Amino acid sequence: MRNKIKVYSIHLILFIITLITTTLAGAEWTYGRLVFDDKEAIDWLTQEKFLQGFAFSLPFLGFLTVHEFGHYLTARWHKVKVSLPFYIPMWLGFSFSIGTMGAFIKIKEDLQSRKLFFDIGIAGPLAGFIVALGVLIYGFTHLPPPEYLQAILAQQPQMPQGQNTEYLVVGSNLLFTLLEVTLADPNLVPSHYNMIHYPLLMAGFFGLFFTALNLLPIGQLDGGHVLYALIGYKNHQRAALVFFLGFVFYAGLGFFSPHQPLSWLAWSPAYLLFLYIVFSKATHGFRNILLLAMSVFTAQFLFAFFFPEVKGYLGWLVFSFLLGRVLGIYHPPALEDRPLNLPRRVLGWFTLLIFVLCFSPQPLQVERKPEGAKPTPLEKKIQQNQLLKKP
Repeated sequence: MRNKIKVYSIHLILFIITLITTTLAGAEWTYGRLVFDDKEAIDWLTQEKFLQGFAFSLPFLGFLTVHEFGHYLTARWHKVKVSLPFYIPMWLGFSFSIGTMGAFIKIKEDLQSRKLFFDIGIAGPLAGFIVALGVLIYGFTHLPPPEYLQAILAQQPQMPQGQNTEYLVVGSNLLFTLLEVTLADPNLVPSHYNMIHYPLLMAGFFGLFFTALNLLPIGQLDGGHVLYALIGYKNHQRAALVFFLGFVFYAGLGFFSPHQPLSWLAWSPAYLLFLYIVFSKATHGFRNILLLAMSVFTAQFLFAFFFPEVKGYLGWLVFSFLLGRVLGIYHPPALEDRPLNLPRRVLGWFTLLIFVLCFSPQPLQVERKPEGAKPTPLEKKIQQNQLLKKP
């Protein structure tokens, strides 16, 4: 009994800490300020502004919790021993974060069939996706008036608005863009330079982002379980390697190109070594690993010659290292290798379509607004309000 109380206490404490850290992160996103960004920064975080952070933390943790309990309840349904979710708090204060590194459950026994891998693996992303979709539908249909953004921007004297200002820009994906275009009032939609100030949209966006991240059809990620269950062990071994090669290829696009100065190209051997390490568990033997690394590097270099405007994403290179060296790209075989029935196969391919709809090629990046950028209808309204306030 005491053991159970101790275990439950750990889960509860981690959840409470994560609720606090995601709320702090939500307040930082909403007001575009960091708690430790300068000597007086801590003064801006009043109790009222901290409470505003719940507009991000509650829907985002709701997504995360439903995702994990999708796995948990399905495992329990199949009588598989499993732990409650462990939440991982992670807040910096000197750099923007989401306040958490996610959550996970521990499956305490081996899964014996493709069906079990499929059912438990697919339940989390589908359940979480429904929550993220609901948050975005509500967020886009209940956008605040222009005065909301105007009031927030007015509290940022240390971040003057202008063409040369650097912005933390939220990326996009097919589903996010579709919802924005079809549901939102064009006069109230923020530009991607100001999207971070809208906590519901940010919570929904990160919900889609983590759904796509988990649905990457590699290794023992949820998407890896789904694809393995769909096509079997041997086919998944080949498919996972091809997908991983394509993922790393995209991630590093533009990192080295013929258009860069020689001083930067001199670092290319270090990048080649990085690729060698990333692929070191993808195949066997020094020559085979080196061949993979050199092939990807050469393909990236040639692609950059013909399409210099296409850029990859450094964050995906970091994640490819975690996949290649820590998580692994291959899926272990199940003892029972029976194919899935038709309803599960249809649901599986539909879920991989969700991955395509939710994947953001460049989730977050720092940008400058282009000179002469046309203001959005919302920005025009804010400018009009500012003119009316002048004596």
